[in-house]
This record gives sequence, C-alpha cells and structure tokens, in this order.
Amino acid sequence: MTRHEQREQVFKLLFRVEFNSPEDMPEQIRLFCEDDEAAMSEKDAAYVSERFSKIAAKIPELDKLIDENTVGWDTTRIGKVEVTILRLAVYEILFDEEIPGSVAINEAVEIAKKYGQEASGGFVNAILAKIIKLAG
Repeated sequence: MTRHEQREQVFKLLFRVEFNSPEDMPEQIRLFCEDDEAAMSEKDAAYVSERFSKIAAKIPELDKLIDENTVGWDTTRIGKVEVTILRLAVYEILFDEEIPGSVAINEAVEIAKKYGQEASGGFVNAILAKIIKLAG
C-alpha cells in the first residue's frame, strides 16, 4: 500500500469518529482493518490503526487550531468530510516531522476533491495555508 493509500485509509477510519462513541472505536478499528474491501496487510493495518490513534488523541487540540483559523466557521459547522481531512492534515503539519507541510496540504486537497463537495479542495487548502504559516 502506498503512503497515499495509507493516508486515505486513515482518513476513512478517522471519519468514523463522527458517528461512533469513543467506546465503540476499538471495535470500529477492528472491523475497518478486517474489511475485505480495504484488503490491508497486517503491516498496513497496524500503521493505519496506530496513525488513527495518534490523531484521535489530539482531536480537541486539532479542532481548536482549526476553529482559530476559520472565519465564520468552526468544526461543528464544517462538513464532516472536510473536518476529518483538516484534522488529518493539521496533525501531519504540526506533529509529523517526516511529512513536509506542502505534501500534507497537497494530499489533503486531493482527498477533499475525491470525497468532499465541489469547493472542498479550495476550502481545505485555504485553512491549511493559514495554519502552515503559523506553524512556520
């Protein structure tokens, strides 16, 4: 599985946070990793699960940063797809030293174009551009 495919799988699993309680997420992770459609190797499943857990632990902090960098929007008003993409990308920009910020933004925009609404790519790009400037 490529890094892009792994990132997309993390996005899909992270999206489930919006519809499941924290108590249900261990079962959701298990079901997701066992899904035939995803067809993940044990190594990929471990990566996706671990990556999800790291991001999920920082959701309050990520949401605060997203809220601080949007005008007239906050994570309760932003679409679930877009907020999930933003959480993933902001985590990569701020907490993953292996991923350059420009790569995180590009990948987020691509996922937004694939899973979001027509204007999602531009919306995600604008917010992430503000956040990456602050991250310096």
